[in-house]
Amino acid sequence: MQVRTTRFGLVEIAEDRVITFPKGLLGFSKQTDYCLLEPGEDACFFWLQSLDEPDLAFVVTDPSMFVPEYSVPIRAEQMEELGLAQLQDAQVFCIVNKVDDMLTGNLQGPLVINTLTRGGEQIVLADRRWTTRHPLVKVGVGLSRKAQSA
Repeated sequence: MQVRTTRFGLVEIAEDRVITFPKGLLGFSKQTDYCLLEPGEDACFFWLQSLDEPDLAFVVTDPSMFVPEYSVPIRAEQMEELGLAQLQDAQVFCIVNKVDDMLTGNLQGPLVINTLTRGGEQIVLADRRWTTRHPLVKVGVGLSRKAQSA
């Protein structure tokens, strides 16, 4: 299938790369279908690209690469909503933003994706340790080095 993007033009993706967020993402409830674009083999940052809006894309990453102690408690009803039989079938991402010379991650609103069904949900955590702008890495620091040491 072809996906139109404003950053990369027309991109070809396999149908099994589509991720559906039935409730959408916070602030974007009408956009439910996305794909994960990998800029390179060793990438630690990805683009979560809307299939319906070419100019809607989020930079995302696996937060555990930068914050090893981070975990997302998933309640039984959330497991059921996501169709998760076991936690090992879940992949967690956070949306990344640049604030001054720092890349930050929204650890308060992680994206949880069922890797088997490719359904996802943005979960809001009440844990005050995590913020919407949790520092991940300084811009200019070797990102691959930082990710490898995590």
